[in-house]
Amino acid sequence: MFERFTKAARATVKEAAAHAERDGAAVVTPEHLLLALLDRENTRAAAVLGRLCPPERRPSLLAALSDARRRAGLSRADAEALADLGIDVGAIVERVEETHGAGALAGDRKDAGWWSGRLTFSREAKTVLEKSLRVAVARKDREIGDEHLLLALTVLGGVVAEALADHGVTFASVDTGLSSPTPL
Repeated sequence: MFERFTKAARATVKEAAAHAERDGAAVVTPEHLLLALLDRENTRAAAVLGRLCPPERRPSLLAALSDARRRAGLSRADAEALADLGIDVGAIVERVEETHGAGALAGDRKDAGWWSGRLTFSREAKTVLEKSLRVAVARKDREIGDEHLLLALTVLGGVVAEALADHGVTFASVDTGLSSPTPL
């Protein structure tokens, strides 16, 4: 599948791994793929993201991702469903952080145990890569570009898709943005 990735898509995947490494994560997640896409310049995904989520709105997007990380990756919809059952996720996060420190629920860390030194992709990140192929095929594109990675992130649900949608970045808006002529 990677032989069909454009140079921009390959660079995005590599940068996602670099983000994961800098974060001290043992796996590359969809969030790392999004962070890498946000770093890109002069690509189709960068152009669309630049219009839909301009730099001045990105701190809000990053804060939404950080909040979800604090909730152990639970989306707002998950937290609301648990609230309907009488479970206050915010109170649980506060209690855990009181005992174990800030960010205790933030996820899989390198220093949490044995680590091989080689980053792998989480199941969810692998699903994003697979979905990018399906998106490219559905669009009748011959290669998988970083725009296909962005489209895949918007349709797979979860925290990243929720944060993107809250900031106006949906499959439909990205698809429309890719269809309109834009200078790179």
